[in-house]
Amino acid sequence: MSEYRIEQDSMGEVKVPKDAYYSAQTQRAVENFPISGWRLPPALIRAMGWVKYACAIANRDLGKLTGSGKNPLTDEQVQALLQAAKEVADGGLADQFPIDVFQTGSGTSSNMNVNEVISNRAIEITKGKRFEKEKPIHPNDHVNMGQSTNDTFPTAIHVAVAQQIDGNLIPALKALHEQLAAKAAAWDSIIKIGRTHLMDATPLRLGQEFGGFARQIELSIGRAHSALKSVLELPVGGTAVGSGINTHPEFGGRVAAALAEATKIPFVEAEDHFEANAQRDGLVSCHGQLKTIATTLINLANNIRWLGSGPRCGFYEVILPERAPGSSIMPGKVNPVMCESMMQLAARVIGNDQTMTTCGAAGGNFQLNIMMPVMGHTALESIELMSNGVRAFIEFCIAGLEPNKEACEAAVEQSLSMSTSLNPLIGYEMAAKITKQAFAEKKTIREVCIEQEVLPIDQLNEALDPFRMTEPHE
Repeated sequence: MSEYRIEQDSMGEVKVPKDAYYSAQTQRAVENFPISGWRLPPALIRAMGWVKYACAIANRDLGKLTGSGKNPLTDEQVQALLQAAKEVADGGLADQFPIDVFQTGSGTSSNMNVNEVISNRAIEITKGKRFEKEKPIHPNDHVNMGQSTNDTFPTAIHVAVAQQIDGNLIPALKALHEQLAAKAAAWDSIIKIGRTHLMDATPLRLGQEFGGFARQIELSIGRAHSALKSVLELPVGGTAVGSGINTHPEFGGRVAAALAEATKIPFVEAEDHFEANAQRDGLVSCHGQLKTIATTLINLANNIRWLGSGPRCGFYEVILPERAPGSSIMPGKVNPVMCESMMQLAARVIGNDQTMTTCGAAGGNFQLNIMMPVMGHTALESIELMSNGVRAFIEFCIAGLEPNKEACEAAVEQSLSMSTSLNPLIGYEMAAKITKQAFAEKKTIREVCIEQEVLPIDQLNEALDPFRMTEPHE
């Protein structure tokens, strides 16, 4: 028995795997683009299902699907089309979307892939024969009604990106902020030395340091919201070039409203469809915010890695959970693996931003950007990496992080920067002289000041009180 069936499109006959829900145009794309083995992200396929569902809702309510045009559908067929689209939106038939990311730049191959799958599945739901040449629920005439790849594919990218930011990245960042803020509050009484330029600086509290980390993540949450806002305008309704040819004037607004209702994300129709079809500036802006979040995550992970260095010859001011043996040759060595994982994935996101920038700048010619599949793939990869990475970082690093109070406080009295608080009392020049002497003689600032009777002992002790140095005072 043959493993293939014969399907036909406008270019002729094509051999398609016998049980596949997709048809000729999908198979042509599979054969044309044996590039990377990377398929479109599942989140993007699901979003395309939502877009087709919303388009069918709009066309149903406008009377287009059951109207007097070519091959009108029955109410039963419309319901089957909606059901099939919803199945794709819910992640069903996931193995039926085999096309490589590096395909036609508009995403036409993947748009037709989704159209074909929904068409054949809808025919199956109505007990029809999905492999017959004549399609009673047609991939172009019905599933793709009122649409072009040029407006629906970027719409799907926006929907997928917004859903993943809203449902994955923002909750992960909120959980990280909560953990860091709790550490900041719990460790507020622990005095440690500050560092600038990797050199000793004035004291601060470990809680203050982690409070700064928490604020970084709080700002990152705001950036994630800004990233989401960048993709709320949807191109759908512009069809091929932004003019809206072959669609109802209300179509774009109705689709956006249906998507907003289905996803609980406030999508709106694009203000200008020519801009929305031609440019992907919203995606570039969105990813720019994601890149900034990645720089924050690198900074956070690297600081915690340094603070946990040691255990005997580093700072060791925080104690990282032990996750795995750290060396194949040095027995007992344990490395800050979760910090390293976070830094690597964030570096990937920063690199991804160059891809997004290039695609946005060079891909948009006249009425269409022709680098959209890789933009969708790249943006969703960045969101997934940071979402998963943050959750793992919380569970396997931050949640189990402990302070090393003794190590924090031991360095404070030894710091030469303790002399900073003497500036208002004895002047910068005298304080610098004392600092140099203390370093040369391997003494503390306090010891040199006492020997030279620089200040009365009560005034000296007040000036050199490390906790007092962690806050502003008159």
